[in-house]
Amino acid sequence: MRYSRILIAAALLSTNSLMACGGREAPTAEPGVTLLTVWAHSGQESERQALTRMVEQFNATNDDIRVDITFLADGGYNSQVQSAALANALPDLLEFDGPFVYNYAWQGHLLPLDDLLPDELRERLIPSIIEQGTYAGGLYSVGMYDSGLGLYGRRSMLDEAGVRIPAGPEDAWSADEFEAALAALAAITPHGRALDLKLNYTGEWYCYAFSPAIQSAGGDLIDREDYQSADGVLNSPEAVAVMTRFQSWLNEHEYVDPNTDDTAFTGGRVALSWVGHWEYPRYLEAHGDDLVVMPLPDFGNGPRTGQGSWNWGITRRCEDPAAAMRFLEFLLEDAQVLAMTEGNAAVPATTTAAAQSPLYAEGSPLNLFVTQLTEGYGVPRPATPAYGVITSVFEQAFDDIRNGADVQTVLDRAVAAIDRDIADNEGYPEPQ
Repeated sequence: MRYSRILIAAALLSTNSLMACGGREAPTAEPGVTLLTVWAHSGQESERQALTRMVEQFNATNDDIRVDITFLADGGYNSQVQSAALANALPDLLEFDGPFVYNYAWQGHLLPLDDLLPDELRERLIPSIIEQGTYAGGLYSVGMYDSGLGLYGRRSMLDEAGVRIPAGPEDAWSADEFEAALAALAAITPHGRALDLKLNYTGEWYCYAFSPAIQSAGGDLIDREDYQSADGVLNSPEAVAVMTRFQSWLNEHEYVDPNTDDTAFTGGRVALSWVGHWEYPRYLEAHGDDLVVMPLPDFGNGPRTGQGSWNWGITRRCEDPAAAMRFLEFLLEDAQVLAMTEGNAAVPATTTAAAQSPLYAEGSPLNLFVTQLTEGYGVPRPATPAYGVITSVFEQAFDDIRNGADVQTVLDRAVAAIDRDIADNEGYPEPQ
């Protein structure tokens, strides 16, 4: 039985509410006009406002297509998508977070985009967007923006501690140099804590944020040659060594602030914060010109970063995929990409938009994130429907390691759970 094909939820939306999108009257269009129903996540207010303006602009400039958009709450988004799929009530165009790409494609909810996406647009998309959307040799999604990880630091504290500031990913601290920096910085902080790992975050954060360290060392979450086992990669000596370092930072040396109030870095308790691009506006407000952005440490094979974010796919319910692609092309024009990323501070999805961005253009404060995603430092989520299980298992493993459990035992147990899920799902055979 393919357990991942069935979502078990505490409460499912009724078929009627799905068809009407939470009580809204079903949209209609004039004869000869293609109606595209679109679902998007509610996200930040700036994102909703930007996307609403884009829909209005598209509708005003296209007489033959009308876009009707519905915003759904982030928390129950996947539940509503799965319920709609069971009720045969998916929209034409669907926005979804990176973790769900491969499961939706495997379940047969999405159309491949390869024959629809213009070559010119594909060439402008940054490589990580194509990597995220590719499953079983086909492209199933594209996004307006991407994400990335880095180390935020306070220049004044780094200078005081005598710690050099890396110029870019090719100049990243080694793991040993990073540990020496933690020791030096801890010595000058009020409570001896040098690092924020965003331990106040939950869910996929742990897989997104910390598996790049394992990949930097030569391990991984799963063997990506065939996606049939995590054995030998997630519990490899390299992975064990990395997670043992994390355990020592957390427990032995107590370098990491628990950050329960989410002010460890903004409040000045620590000198470094291991987090993504999204914290830049808040950190800049707190520290101004004292703020520096650096790559994650190099654990042996070059620094790595997580990548991926919300993206768009055309569902198999869509009767006019060409019209749907016209709307996606519009969203991926530089003007729209820049309007969206101005609101959410995310990495622009196209090289041409990034080159115009005051945050991400060459020489700008966040250009590091573009460099990482265009020069091979980004690691996409494993392209397997098993990813939902992988990230859940890794979160539990990190929690166990944080609480002092034997690292090898924990990672062996994680491998067993992942491999069991793959076996239960008959290896997740590719869709025919």
